[in-house]
Amino acid sequence: MGKKKGKDKNLANVVKDLETTPVNSHQAQQWQQDSNDRRHQDALNHDE
Repeated sequence: MGKKKGKDKNLANVVKDLETTPVNSHQAQQWQQDSNDRRHQDALNHDE
């Protein structure tokens, strides 16, 4: 038998995709709005 070299790559990729893929359109919209809010706040902070 071969040696195990850490985590299962397929499983790690599934976890990575689940962390970054929205479950539904509502979650996608919420994430986009959060990104927009951060960008807007950053722009306001640089104006000072």
